[in-house]
Formats: sequence, structure tokens, C-alpha cells
Amino acid sequence: MVDHGRRQFMTGAAGLTFGIATGTIAGSIGTAGDVAAQPAGAQPRSRTMNPWVTLSTDGTVTIMSAASEMGQGSLTSLPLVLAEEMDADWSRVRIVHAPPNDAIYGNPRMGNVMYTAGSLAVTGYFTMMRQFGAQVRWVLVDNAARRLGVPAAELSTQPGRVLHLASGRSLSFGEIAVFAEVPAKAPEIALEPLDTVRFRLVGRDVGRIDVPGKVRGAPVYSIDVQQPGMVYGAILREPVEGASVVSVDDRAARAIEGVIDVVRLKYGVGVIADAPWAAFKAKQALKVQWGRQATGWGFSTEKGFEAFAAIARDDSRQGIAWESQGNVRKALQSASSRFEREYRADYAYHAQMEPLNSVASVSPDGTACEIWCGTQSQTFAVAAVADALGIARERVKLNDMMVGGGFGRRGNRDTEFIVDSALLSRAAKRPVKVTWTREDDVKNGRFRPLYVNRLSAGLDAGGRIVAWHHKVVSDRVLPFADPVRAKASKGRDNIAMRGTEIPSYDIPDRLAEGIHPDTGIRTAPLRAIGVGQNCFANECFIDEIAAERGVDPVDYRLALLARTPRAQAVVREAARMAGWERRAALEKQGRALGVAYIDYTGSHVAAIAEVSVDRPSGEVKVHRIWCTIDCGVAVQPDNVVAQTESSIVYGLGLALTEQILVADGQVQQSNFYDYRVPRMSDMPEMIIKVMPTPNHPTGAGQMATPLVAPAIANALARLTGARLRQQPMLPARVRTALAEGTGRVA
Repeated sequence: MVDHGRRQFMTGAAGLTFGIATGTIAGSIGTAGDVAAQPAGAQPRSRTMNPWVTLSTDGTVTIMSAASEMGQGSLTSLPLVLAEEMDADWSRVRIVHAPPNDAIYGNPRMGNVMYTAGSLAVTGYFTMMRQFGAQVRWVLVDNAARRLGVPAAELSTQPGRVLHLASGRSLSFGEIAVFAEVPAKAPEIALEPLDTVRFRLVGRDVGRIDVPGKVRGAPVYSIDVQQPGMVYGAILREPVEGASVVSVDDRAARAIEGVIDVVRLKYGVGVIADAPWAAFKAKQALKVQWGRQATGWGFSTEKGFEAFAAIARDDSRQGIAWESQGNVRKALQSASSRFEREYRADYAYHAQMEPLNSVASVSPDGTACEIWCGTQSQTFAVAAVADALGIARERVKLNDMMVGGGFGRRGNRDTEFIVDSALLSRAAKRPVKVTWTREDDVKNGRFRPLYVNRLSAGLDAGGRIVAWHHKVVSDRVLPFADPVRAKASKGRDNIAMRGTEIPSYDIPDRLAEGIHPDTGIRTAPLRAIGVGQNCFANECFIDEIAAERGVDPVDYRLALLARTPRAQAVVREAARMAGWERRAALEKQGRALGVAYIDYTGSHVAAIAEVSVDRPSGEVKVHRIWCTIDCGVAVQPDNVVAQTESSIVYGLGLALTEQILVADGQVQQSNFYDYRVPRMSDMPEMIIKVMPTPNHPTGAGQMATPLVAPAIANALARLTGARLRQQPMLPARVRTALAEGTGRVA
């Protein structure tokens, strides 16, 4: 029997409305365990307790999950929090994807829309899930008190049951569901503070609900969906954003066996066929003349770096402030010494495993549409289809599927792959499945932008940093990802600029400003958004200042973090785990350690990489990475470890191999043979330690990704004396840095 302090009866009459019907529960993912069999002939009935919970008379608890499941575990973690406060028997819990409804299921941290990104699922829904779970428990206890004829204050709960210890009587949640009366208004519950609460499920390694099915190959992704009469579509998209179709020669495409129709669209040409292979072949046979008025024509990676660097170095070009504290320019002028460096990053591709795809069925009269897709935003998916078809959003039905990798690519407001299927279905007047090939996905990707970061630091006579100026020049991102929010932001690009802020470092005068030219290149949030490159610049810069002063880089960071004990704790523990004191001995063996730290929206993370380099080839080998993370309450610690390992793998590719090149506005890479993601043979040993604290959860999904590149670069500098200041650290760049001994890579 569990009798936590927070599980005592709580009174109140105000609060959230309970009386919202959620309809028939369907499309369940599965149960957390086996549900007990019903007596012969009994038909279980369901009682809607609130918009998130339905309770069956057989004891099954059905919980809605509002976050998209992309392999990150949200399908388990969010219901787990609700089940904790409800005191549900986890073995009797069934999870269901919540239907699109921002008013009920919107994430408070995402502007109250259904959008899974930024490691904000648990962060955004945590308190809400606790509140709803506690309220359901209140209703169950209240009903049990009336049925047992005892004061509610004498009752307590254990998983799935309300107990009256004085008399030895009890009622199961399923028994209460038979007669439960649900109030129109939710009770007002005072949740126990996190520093005193004793969780039963949260903070334990509870198995993920989606894993058993995935092991069996049971989950259905949208790429698996079949509909009666369904045909297939492929799109030849504009090679440069905004390039119009001038003319189309589709004779060769229409002659291919199985082709049903060729459809001209605003942004390209679509093919409809009776098989996907016919659609792909016909797409390749199209001859299209594209208009040359688009901004991106003529742009190249090389020209971009030259232009961005010129802007970054021009002190007369001031950007839009992202973070401003004190008077940086005055502090730099009065500083005893000044330190400046420049860092860069190439375009990078999302490389999600499941190709973009969607199935749509538009009604014959064109006034309604049903879609099947995996998306990071149910809200944006529905809105995009409705807007493209010119119909009301209420006329779009979304079947939310599992997502085979997102990383930001399935979260754009445009959601163009979903719109593809809707437009072709309207043309075909039957269901259409559109699947992008990997070549489509690379050539028409939305990339992490090109970056040039210019950092300046002013030091006082004692070597303390008193001024910090971070100037970012990059492609714009927010206007592509979220035009509505971009208009309201007045030029502050929160995707490109995130990570320039350094809240935990004790530096009195700080300024981060951004300039974002419109290059015409498609961009989007990519795992860790701007933090990935901006943290690379910050942490390499800190390391260079420490080296210039002859100070140990771990000690230097600990001094800067003196006012943030949580930050110091993760840095100290990472250094202890890695055996930081053995650096000299390790270097004699041809290896070195490098450190990096980040405060990512309140999650404190530190990483140390052990690397070596093959000097003739320039190949960098990462042997081990130690990582510590304090993300507040760790709802599923083992899953935080898995997420951190995933973050490190992703960061490894961005740091060493992943590069998109643009020439005349067009992407030069096309598949994994020329866009190299990490292979199994590249994997370092990863030693992860979760250091939970009684603080509100602050996210874990992408927090380690930004640390990988600076930790590697800092280790390489220690090992070779050469500084690598550009991602990715390709072998050719490493060879150049070793030859020059400066690390300045153009």
C-alpha cells in the first residue's frame, strides 16, 4: 500500500472544467501491462473523468498523450506523470494519441498549440499532467467516500484502489467507475512541492510503452497506411525556394506505364500513378523550365561565408539584440585586454530515418479531407491542409501516426509533404500516398543555416571576463519555420539565436545580437536549433581564453559558474568520471580530453570527449564521451540516458562529417553516400550520468548535441595545438589546421 502525503483528500470546487466529452476512445497504442480478465459475459463500460482520462469498469485507465512520439519516449513519460498523481495501476494503463484540439491539448510552452519540439514536451505538460491526475484521484476518493459512508479525509489510495484502513474496506477504480459522478468543474488541488514529493512511478525506470510493439514490428507508420482505391504520388519540386514553373514537357512522363495524371502545382509538378515506382520514374522524366526570379539563384556556400564574415567583422553593422545586459561596448573599450575569435558552421540536413510521407483522402466535393501522417505538430498539419484546400480546419481529420524521426523536419508550419498528398488527392479524387525519396528529402531539405559567429571578450587586469559580445550572422530561420511568429518577433530569430545566451556564466556585461540576411535558402529548426552552433562558438571561445591565460579549462569554467551550484556539480562530476587529472598521461598515448558545458533552458549538461587524430589523413576518432545531465526531475531516468546517447550520436555527425553544399542556389548532396552520417564503427563509448534534482523538468531530448563539437575541438587543440573553428571538422580542414598550426579554416 502506498500512502504518500500528497495522496490525502483535498477539497475545492473551482478550477478546470471536467465536462468536456472526448468521444469514443480509439486507436490505442497498447497497455503498460496485462489487464485482468472480466467475469464471463460482463461488458466493461467507460466513464470519462476529464479530457485526458477515461476509466473503464474493468479497471483499465485510458490516458491521452498530446505529444508526438518520435522515438523520444513522450508517449510514455506524459501519461506516466498523470498516472502517478492519479495513483493508477500502471499495468492497467492504455495510451491513446490525443486528437487535434489546441484548447484542451495544446502545450503551454509552445504557445498552446500541439507541437512537439525543443525538448519541451515533459517541460510543458508536466504540471498540467500532475494537476489532471490529482483531480481524477480527488473525484475517485470523493465518490468512494459517499459509497462507503465515511469522511473522505479517512481514505487513502494505492495503485488502482481507494482504501479505508480503519474498516479494512476498499474499492477498486473499476468498481468506482460503475457509479462515479463527475463534477462539472474540476476541484482545486494544491500539488505537493517537488522537493518534498515522493514519487512511485516518476523517477523510476518504467519501461516505455512503445518498445514491445516496435520489437515485434507492430506500430503502423503513415508509410504503411493503405486505403481502398489508393494511388501514389511524387513531386518534382522547385530546385530553389520560390522558383516558379515556366513550362512543363510531360510527354515522356505520361508515357510511362501506370501513370494516371500529371498535375501542375505552384511549387512544382506532381505525378499520380498506380505504383510508387511508376510515380518516381515519371517524376524523373519530367522536363521543367524554372523561372530565375527566386532570391536563392546564384547563391553558393562559398559566397555565403564570404558575405557573412564581412558583416560579422564590420563593427558598424549592428544586429537585433537577443540578449543584452549592461553596456558591452563601453565595457570592451575600458577592458584591460580584448580577445576575439570567429567560428563557422556549414548547412546541415535533418537525416531522419523515415522519409517524408503522407496519405490524404479528399472528399469528392473537395470540402473535407482525412490525412494519415507522422507529424511534430498536429496543429500545423491540420492548418496547412485546410489552408491549401481552402476549407475549414474542422473539415480536416488527422490520424496521428508514429513518427520515424523528426529532429525539426516534421515540425515546420509549411508541412509541405502533407500538403503534397492533399493537393494530389483533390486532383485524383481518390486517396493518394505521397512518399519522398531520400534524394527528394536531401535536395529539398530545410537545413540548419550557414553560420558565422564573431565573439569578443573584455578581460580585467586579473583576467576575469567583464564583457562578452556575441555577433551572429546566419540565414534567417523563423520566417520559414513559423511566419506568423516571425512577424510578431520583429526580427528576433529565436531559432537562429538560441544558445547565444550564457545565463550561468558570471559575466556582468553581455550582448548577443543577430543579423539574418535573406539568402533564399530553405532553413528550419534542426535538433538543438541555433544552440548547436552558438554553443560551439561559446565553448571553444571559453577554452581559448583559458588557454591564453594558462588556466585549466575545467577550473576556469568552475570559476565562471561559482554562482550556479547545479552547473558546477555537472562539470565536476564529468571531470571525475573522465579522470581529468590523467590528461598528461593520456596525451603521451596520442589522445586528449576536451570539455564543454551548457545551460540549455535550465538543463545543466557537461561533456568530456577523448579523441585522437590520424595526422596524415586528418581523420578524427572519438573514443569516449562522458556526459552528465541535470534536467530537474527525470521522469524516466533510463530514457534520459537513451536520449542523451542519441543526442551525442547526432552531435557527432554534425561535428565531424555532415555538410550540405549549395551552388547556384541548389543543394549538391543527394543521399547518404555523399551526406555522411555516423556509422556504427564511428561510435564512441558513451558514459552517461543523470543527476536529477527536485526542480521542474527542463528537457533532455537534445541537450547534449551542442556539446559534442566543442568538446572534440577543445580536445584536438590540446592534442595538436591547432584550433578547429568550423563545423564539420572534415579531414581536409583538420589537415589544413595541422599544417598551419592556427586552426583558422576558411
